[in-house]
Amino acid sequence: MSLTTVERRPLIRLARVGRPEWPRVAAAALLGALAIGCAVALLATSAWLISQASLQPPILTLEVAFVAVRAFGLGRGAFRYSERLVGHDAAFRSLSRLRVQVYERLARVGPAGVASFRRGDLLTRLVDDVDASQNLPLRVVIPSVSAVLVGLGSVVLAFVLLPAAGVILALALLVAGLVVPWLGAVAGREEEKRSAAARGELSNHIVDLLVGSGDLMAFGVADRAVDRARETDAELTRLSNRSSLIVGVASGLGVLCVGAAVVASLLVAIPAVLDGRLPGVCLAVIALLPLAAAESVVALPAAALSLAAVRASGVRVTEVLDAPSLLPDTTTPVPLPDGDRHVRLRDVSARWSPQAEWAVHSIDLDLPAGRRVAVIGASGAGKSTLAAVLLRFIDHEGSVTIDGVEVRDLEDDDLRHTVTAMGQDAHVFDTTVAENLRLARRGATDDALSAVLERVGLGAWLAGLPAGLNTPLGAHGTGLSGGEAQRLALARVLLSDCPVVVLDEPTEHLDPATADALTADLLALTEGRSTVFITHRLVGLEVVDEIVVLDHGVIVERGSHLELLALGGRYTRWMSLSSGSTDG
Repeated sequence: MSLTTVERRPLIRLARVGRPEWPRVAAAALLGALAIGCAVALLATSAWLISQASLQPPILTLEVAFVAVRAFGLGRGAFRYSERLVGHDAAFRSLSRLRVQVYERLARVGPAGVASFRRGDLLTRLVDDVDASQNLPLRVVIPSVSAVLVGLGSVVLAFVLLPAAGVILALALLVAGLVVPWLGAVAGREEEKRSAAARGELSNHIVDLLVGSGDLMAFGVADRAVDRARETDAELTRLSNRSSLIVGVASGLGVLCVGAAVVASLLVAIPAVLDGRLPGVCLAVIALLPLAAAESVVALPAAALSLAAVRASGVRVTEVLDAPSLLPDTTTPVPLPDGDRHVRLRDVSARWSPQAEWAVHSIDLDLPAGRRVAVIGASGAGKSTLAAVLLRFIDHEGSVTIDGVEVRDLEDDDLRHTVTAMGQDAHVFDTTVAENLRLARRGATDDALSAVLERVGLGAWLAGLPAGLNTPLGAHGTGLSGGEAQRLALARVLLSDCPVVVLDEPTEHLDPATADALTADLLALTEGRSTVFITHRLVGLEVVDEIVVLDHGVIVERGSHLELLALGGRYTRWMSLSSGSTDG
C-alpha cells in the first residue's frame, strides 16, 4: 500500500525516535521468527516421526527425531518469552523517549502555544496517541519481519522436498501475508483515522462535562452535553466494531488461503509419492507445512490495521511536536553570572501571536534586587502580557536582561530558578499538601513545609487536616477556599527561593476582606525579593518602590504612591474613586 508524504512522515518520525532501540527490535523479530520456526519444525518433525514410526523401523533410527521434537517444543516457548521480553523492552524505551519529547515541546510552546488544542483532545494525544506508538514495533515491525523470515524458511523447506509444493506455499503465503493485509488496510484506514479523532472528541466532551458540570446544570443544557458525549461514544464503538470486522474477515481469508494451500499441496504430493519423486513419509510433512507456516501470517491483517492506527495517532502526535512556538530556540545558551539578579526591560513590545495587535509597547522597567514595582491598569491594559514577558511565556521585541544577559540566551532552567510567579488561578494538584509544595523545592523536609505554611497563615489549617501534610487535596483543591488556595500558592513561591517574583492578580476572585489581608501578607512576605505586583486593586501600594500605570499597553504614569498623588493624574482619580467606593 503506497503512502503519501504526509502519511509517511509521522511513521518516519516515530521510527527515528526509536532508532536507539532498533537493535532490540531486530533481536525481538529474530526471536519471534525462531519461536514460529520452532513451531513449524515441531509440526514437520512430528509428522515425519509419526509417518516413519508407522513403518516400525528400529527405534534407534527415531532417536534424533525424538530429541528434535523435545527441543523444538521447549524452544518455541523459550523463544516466544524472550521475544516478548525484548520487544516490549524496546517498545517501552521508545515510548518513554517519545513522551519526553512531547512534554518538552509542550513546555517550550506553552502556555500560549497549547491554546490551539482543546484540553480533552490534548490529553488524548498525550496518553492514547503517544501510547499507540508502541504498536509500531510490537504489532507491526516484529510480526512482519518474523513472518518474512519464517515464510522464506518454510518455502525453502517445501521446495527442497517438492518444488511444486514450494511454489504453492509461496503463493499462499504471499496472498495471505501481503494481499489480504493490504486489502484490510485499505478498507480500515479511514476508520482508524476517524477513530483517533473520535477519541479526542470524546475526551473533550468528558472534560467539558466534568469541569463545566455546574454551569451546564445551571443553564439546563447538561442533558445535551451528555447526549453529545453519548453520540461520540456510539460513533467510536461503531468504528471499533467495523475495524474488528475487517480484521476478522481478513483473518478468515488468510485461513482460507492456507486451507487451499493444504489441498493443493496434497494434490501435487500424492502423485509425487506414487511415482517415487517424494518419499511417502514426507507426504504428511508437505500437507501440514502450510498449517504450521500459517502462524507466521495470521497476525499480519491485524498488523496492517495497527499500522493504520499508528499512522493516524502519529499524525496527531506530530501536530503536537510541530506546534509553533512563540519563542525562538536558544542555540547557544549563556549561563547566568553570579549576581543580585537585576532585571531590566528596555523598549519592550510584545503580543500573543504574530497576527495580533501589540499588547504592550515600548515598556521600560528597572528591577534591581529587592525593588518592588506595582503595575496597575484596567482590564486589557497589558498587565498580564507584561507578566508573560517576564516569565518568558511569549517572545518580545526590545531587550529583557537579567544581570546583563538577554533572557533569550538563557538556559530555561536558569530562568525558572530566577523568576517565579503566582497567578490569580494558581493550580492545586490532585495530590497531597506536601507534594503540592514540593513542586517548588524538590526534597524539602516536612519541617520546612510546615514552617512555610505557618508563615503564610495556614498553620491552623494544617493542624486541622486529618493527615497533616499527607492529606490529599483532591482535584483542583476541592475543599479549599479561594483564600486558602492562594495562600498555598504563596507558600510555593516562598519555598522556591527565586529572587524575582511576579504576582499576577493574585487576589482576583476573592472577597475584599480576604483580598486585602492576602495583599498585605504578599507584600510583607516577599520583602527582600524583586517583586512585580500586577493588580487592578489600589490596596497596599504605599509600600512599593514604584507604581507603573498601564493604558492600552503603554506606560502613562509612573512614580511612588506620593509622587503619583501629587501628579493629580489617573492614579489620583482612581484612588479617589476607590476611597469613595470604600466609604460608601
